[in-house]
Amino acid sequence: MTLKEAYNYGVYFLSCNGVDEAEFKSLCLVCHIAGINNSEYNFHTSDEIIMKRFAELLWRVKNGEPLQYVLGKWDFYDSEFKVGKGVLIPRPETEELTELVIKEARAVEFPVIFDLCAGTGCIGISVAKAVPSAKVFCVEKSAQAMPYLTDNCKQAENAVPVDGDVFEPPSLPQADIIVSNPPYIKSCEISSLQKEVSFEPRIALDGGDDGLDFYRAICAKWKVLLKNGGSIFFEIGETQGETVSEILKKNAFSDIKIIKDMYGNDRIVRAIY
Repeated sequence: MTLKEAYNYGVYFLSCNGVDEAEFKSLCLVCHIAGINNSEYNFHTSDEIIMKRFAELLWRVKNGEPLQYVLGKWDFYDSEFKVGKGVLIPRPETEELTELVIKEARAVEFPVIFDLCAGTGCIGISVAKAVPSAKVFCVEKSAQAMPYLTDNCKQAENAVPVDGDVFEPPSLPQADIIVSNPPYIKSCEISSLQKEVSFEPRIALDGGDDGLDFYRAICAKWKVLLKNGGSIFFEIGETQGETVSEILKKNAFSDIKIIKDMYGNDRIVRAIY
């Protein structure tokens, strides 16, 4: 079967099974099988591929498994990151958080940065690659996520994977910047998330009864590791801006700003210690 025939079949199969973005997902899958970039598809439509392998991937997507897990990798910012079962999938809105951290890090001489609840390390590693003078510690406690983090950190010599729990900070040098995209979904809301999200690890999603457990812990326990005048960046749920701001205020942070994402939703909180 040619690449074009496989693509057309994939669109038909996914559409008939109610899978959204059938065209995009079919394109990603056929190009993955062919070992080419999506942008190269039109130059390889006559290439032959093994249909059995393609069919296996189609069924995984049809059954609700995230496309990113099926591919085993995903683009984020300027890099490609290995992903799979047990690690949170990088999201486009998190790129906006990453861009803000990069901008601030470039204004500091030899900055030390913590990426807490690092997961794949997409934030911290992207910052490390963009700011070669930085030293970035990517802190993650999940045994399932650590192999992805460790492997992804090989992209940047100045990114260091750290096996650590934000509720019990490990011994690290003081930081100029702390950034975190922590679990922030309320425990009671996890079961109502869309099917694809249910494949992602609960540990990377569940922020406790009110979704704020990690914000409280990071503000209270990590501020002693942040230099005076250092900054902290959080990704937040779209309704959490004010409550996260209050947590920061209670922990002596100032100059607190709530920043909207590309969709106009509150998505980032930044503050100074």
